[in-house]
Amino acid sequence: MKLRAAVLACAAVLTVSGCELVEMAPQTTAPVQPTGPPAPGATAPELTATLGALQIQPEDTGAHYDRDDWMDNWARNGQCTTRETILQRDGQGVAVDAKCAPTTGTWFSVYDGVTTTDPGELQIDHIVPLAEVARSGPVVNGRRARPGSWPPDQRTAYANDPEGLVAVTGSSNQSKSDDDPARWMPSYDPCGYLAKYLHVKKKYNLSVDQTEHDAIASVINSCPQSLP
Repeated sequence: MKLRAAVLACAAVLTVSGCELVEMAPQTTAPVQPTGPPAPGATAPELTATLGALQIQPEDTGAHYDRDDWMDNWARNGQCTTRETILQRDGQGVAVDAKCAPTTGTWFSVYDGVTTTDPGELQIDHIVPLAEVARSGPVVNGRRARPGSWPPDQRTAYANDPEGLVAVTGSSNQSKSDDDPARWMPSYDPCGYLAKYLHVKKKYNLSVDQTEHDAIASVINSCPQSLP
């Protein structure tokens, strides 16, 4: 019986390597349970240091923003779109079809702590929203830089940068909209969210306004002083 079970198990494996589909047996076990809290993204001192490195400037409310200037659809790398790539990265036990669309898997939404096995319930969120990027240009040599004027390929690269994207429930993504942390914070793991948010702002040399800065600083005070 043990030998037969081993043979059946070996013949039934389905795995995904990059965007290639490898045959796998149908699931016969119970759905994976919630993955639980994500690992802390950074400590309070690290978050404070990153926040302190950002330029504080009033929000550039006059900056032009049109989503179509940044993306009309997700970029594609081979068979996989950016959405499909993020769903594979953020899920557990993800299987895809020949066109790279996820067919099975389990996802944990780090904005609201919801676990789902339906990829249709998920949206890919820009951690620093595109409209927020357009309003967050720094002052360079006395002049306000405007990310909306970046070359098209640079805007497309930002919109598809995996470091700035996360798979979350549609309801939490819609609740966030294009708000910054002064107007919206996730109900689940705000410290992990801020670690990613600040990383993206620093990576792209984006500014924060004073209200945004203060809201972030107040949350950082409750973040862990050291990692477990």
